[in-house]
Amino acid sequence: MTKTILVIGTFDTKADELAYLIDRIQEQGGAVLAMDVSVLGEAQIPVEVSKHVVAGAVGETIDGLIALGEEGEAFEKMSAGAALLTRRLYDAGRFHGMIALGGTMGTDLALDCAQALPIGVPKYIVSTVAGSPLIAAERMAADVQFILWAGGLYGLNPLCKSSLSQAAGAVLGAAQAVEPPAFDRPLIGMTSLGSSCLKYMKHLHPELTKRGYDIAVFHTTGMGGMAFERLASEGVFACVMDFSLQEFVNAQSGSLVSAGADRLTGAGRAGTPQMVAPGASDILDLAGWQETPLRFQDRPCHVHNRLIKSVAFNAEERRELAHAIADRLATAQGPTHFFLPKGGIEEWDRPGEAAHNPEGLAAFCDEVELAMSGRVEMTALDCHINDTAFCEAVLVRLDDWIASGIVAKGKLTA
Repeated sequence: MTKTILVIGTFDTKADELAYLIDRIQEQGGAVLAMDVSVLGEAQIPVEVSKHVVAGAVGETIDGLIALGEEGEAFEKMSAGAALLTRRLYDAGRFHGMIALGGTMGTDLALDCAQALPIGVPKYIVSTVAGSPLIAAERMAADVQFILWAGGLYGLNPLCKSSLSQAAGAVLGAAQAVEPPAFDRPLIGMTSLGSSCLKYMKHLHPELTKRGYDIAVFHTTGMGGMAFERLASEGVFACVMDFSLQEFVNAQSGSLVSAGADRLTGAGRAGTPQMVAPGASDILDLAGWQETPLRFQDRPCHVHNRLIKSVAFNAEERRELAHAIADRLATAQGPTHFFLPKGGIEEWDRPGEAAHNPEGLAAFCDEVELAMSGRVEMTALDCHINDTAFCEAVLVRLDDWIASGIVAKGKLTA
């Protein structure tokens, strides 16, 4: 079956680059559906979806957008129209993968189009700002792929052709090879900060598999939590085990290692049963290259690698975070159970490690019990979060929820 790729871009200013990309896709046996998102100029090559159709999708006209006199406002409306049409065209079976290219304007629009598509649909963005901190985590679709458009701002050249030819192969190859998620068994969404800081998944994964569940574990370093929240808000998970709140406390403290302001809300909004624990909420993650903020420079620091480092919160900050967590969980629309492992909440807070702070842990635990009281169901445990006892308590609660019908039963396979 020939795979069709939706190609999105401004066919007035980047016609040569888009034509080259289209030719490369077609040379490999793919078909193309072209969408023009220009505003001022006319498409320089034929397109299947004109800019007038894009504007009309949100009740606008191109002349009306030009009359606004503000390019940002006009392109925002084009973004809304393009995203709406992207989903409509996909639902109608018109294409199998998406690719868009651009600078900041084109990337902004492309992010909306990618978010309009379900997980499993190949979605590529060739961008002059790929990997830039300009792109907030919450703007990215859970499985979007970026390709840096080196030397591609204006006109074809050998560098540009190298990027675009690879992009053509990537999106068509992905459309041909993709195995979309089937969700044949109920899926449990779990969070963890790697497997050295938090280790519970090593025990829970086989036990959950025995019960007939698939398990998706998300790395809470910003992008992972963003994908987790997106899927949770869409009701993809039968149950959530959100045991690493690192991104939540990062966002509360202004770190760029963040999944956005909506962290710890997706499952609650969807009414999905959620179990939550404060894993790694005692440390603030920073980019490894980032200078440590002045107020944290006298704190214990753990340099995990050249990409990421962590500094410890003090007791007062941890008390404030306890209330922030409780406030967020209290808004959930579905069953919520909070586990408080009073013996420690990540591997580096054990005796002898960089984040060991029994006074800070005690302050946090006291404040959590106060903040959760009467608002969120909670179990306090006399163990560390990485101890087997924590996992056993989680499984007991899960089995109770399964028996009472709160969580769908797993599907065992032969």
